Amino acid sequence: MVQLEVETKVKLKPKEVAGLRKRILKIAKFSKKKSKSDDYFAIPLKRTGAVRRYPKKAFRIRDNGESYVINFKHWLRKYWTKEIVIKEEYEFETKSPDKFLALMFDLGFKQWLKKFKISESYTYRANKKVNIEINKVRHLGYFMEIEYIAEKREMKKAVKMVYDILKELEIDFKDVTNVGYTRMLWEKGIKDKRYWLD
Repeated sequence: MVQLEVETKVKLKPKEVAGLRKRILKIAKFSKKKSKSDDYFAIPLKRTGAVRRYPKKAFRIRDNGESYVINFKHWLRKYWTKEIVIKEEYEFETKSPDKFLALMFDLGFKQWLKKFKISESYTYRANKKVNIEINKVRHLGYFMEIEYIAEKREMKKAVKMVYDILKELEIDFKDVTNVGYTRMLWEKGIKDKRYWLD
């Protein structure tokens, strides 16, 4: 079954983090704090052999310290609002991604960007499908994410709940951004690549 990721992201100033954390703890239970290392792969331009434009299609490998999670997302822009994005999410885990990467490299993919973040995760008390995170992203700063992993039939409910949580946490909607971390890093010219298979 395909899962939908219904989410919003809020840019935070460092001085706002402590107060937001207190508000989150009133409605959600602390789950874990974890470092996440994400490598992104895309198909380069044929004439240059390099990823010189922001790619339309890419996949991610996340090292979570225990295994590697391979993830691909398909954007469902027709359902987006100014504050909320919705994507189909496909992912699987492996202890060693080398064989999968060898196949992807043979198909023409190349590593193009790396992202590091430290995530504090909280489970929303009113609905366990909702995860709230405070993220510190290297080179970009602090963000809060609210994510509801939903089935398609739950999409409207998920969108309403994300909006309700934004209001519950007293978030000013002008601080919401639908720009992805990879786009932000790309526009800053930051790639931080790790080389997997040489």
